[in-house]
Amino acid sequence: MSTNRNARILATGTAVPDRIVPNAYFDEILGENVSEWLEENLTIKERRWLSEGESVIDLIEQAARTILENAGVKPDQLDLIIISTDTPEYISPSTASVLQDRLGATGAGTFDLNAACAGFVTGIDMGAKYIQADPQYKYILVIGAYGMSRFLNLEDKKTVTLFADGASGVLLGADPDGIGHLQGLLHTEGQYADWMGIYAGGVKTPVSKEVLENKDQLLKFVKKFPKELNPITWEKMIRKVVTDSGHEINQVKQIFFTQININSIQATMGALDLSMNKAQTVMSYYGYTGSACIPMAMHEAQKQGKLDRGDLIVFMGSGGGLAFASSAWTW
Repeated sequence: MSTNRNARILATGTAVPDRIVPNAYFDEILGENVSEWLEENLTIKERRWLSEGESVIDLIEQAARTILENAGVKPDQLDLIIISTDTPEYISPSTASVLQDRLGATGAGTFDLNAACAGFVTGIDMGAKYIQADPQYKYILVIGAYGMSRFLNLEDKKTVTLFADGASGVLLGADPDGIGHLQGLLHTEGQYADWMGIYAGGVKTPVSKEVLENKDQLLKFVKKFPKELNPITWEKMIRKVVTDSGHEINQVKQIFFTQININSIQATMGALDLSMNKAQTVMSYYGYTGSACIPMAMHEAQKQGKLDRGDLIVFMGSGGGLAFASSAWTW
């Protein structure tokens, strides 16, 4: 048995708002029947949005407490907190620092990262390498969070029907026998950076009354992405992390994808010659929750008894930027 110190997934957890927004809501506000198209083409039936007075940190805290409870680890045992989000509580300070205070995780360092919807996979790759490289790190909390409903234009059916809110993540722990993280890979196609995003709130376009009143500064698709871009990139990256980890594709038990388009997932699984039973999906009832959706899918798979210790699992995330991240693990 290997004696190499590694990072292992100890527990998962998810939190979503109580407010359920069904497809019928958009039929009403948009004045046309979008329900049928959403369900038939994207499998989306409903999603969760933050209520007034509720914020993304509330979801993050709830998910964090669930994760720690499931792991049997106390907040003061945490060594590091990584929050992946492009809808942070503030521009500054970090959302992770707010969580650290709420949890009472007085021994933990903190930082946020923004790799858009590839952020959670980027975060667990970073967290694993902290544990592998430095023995002072034993427990690292990694959470992906999304409060995108606050940045939606209710008149834009391309975005308002798709995006939703949630938080989900994992507790990584040091494993002395080398079980856990196997291989990671990051990739970016920066030429697409201006094609989708929230183009306000930073240094170039600071927050102002005029900006807040301008719907062009909310989340928007500027150009339509080539539909083959995700499937081609996903397949290539999945094959590489699996092969580089010393495994074959047919050994994969589950792949957890960015949940933005069921058709892209189906195309990728077909190209890999794998059954869709090996691709857990959650968009039907949660919509698209960005950096939270991949751990949400893993959490659901675990609850449904689809994961056994020793299984080979793969994460495949992609989002604005365009940022891509893939990672192979032993469950």
